[in-house]
Amino acid sequence: MKFYVATDHAGIDLKDYTVELLKAKGHEVIDLGPFSKDRVDYPDYAVKVSEAVLADSSSHGILICGSGIGMSMAANRHTGIRAALCHDAYTASVARGHNDANILCFGERIVGKGVAESILDSWIASSFDGGRHTGRVEKIENINS
Repeated sequence: MKFYVATDHAGIDLKDYTVELLKAKGHEVIDLGPFSKDRVDYPDYAVKVSEAVLADSSSHGILICGSGIGMSMAANRHTGIRAALCHDAYTASVARGHNDANILCFGERIVGKGVAESILDSWIASSFDGGRHTGRVEKIENINS
């Protein structure tokens, strides 16, 4: 799989771990930063990953911040992005299977490296179930505010 990954300053350690873990598992990873713990604004990085995933429809995104909440909110402002805040393997599996999520979000202050690895493994092993979920995902895409 191909992943675009980014964080803010609060998630840099888990981002670096995630990038190396995914590469070790044979995945293509594009790290969109940041590359230091200097303060940055998470919406800027949510935009980078969202735009990359929209431009490369076969890819997935991973956004990490302190909690994952801000990143998921910012990413979901983009039509075509279905960013899911996941805290465990089950939520990652359901996000892919039922919601066809294309960006995974989690928080460094919420999940440790072991849980992050189980979330990633579940995400990678899962795919969209289609069927009854297809119409629901289409309804999400048709929501206009």
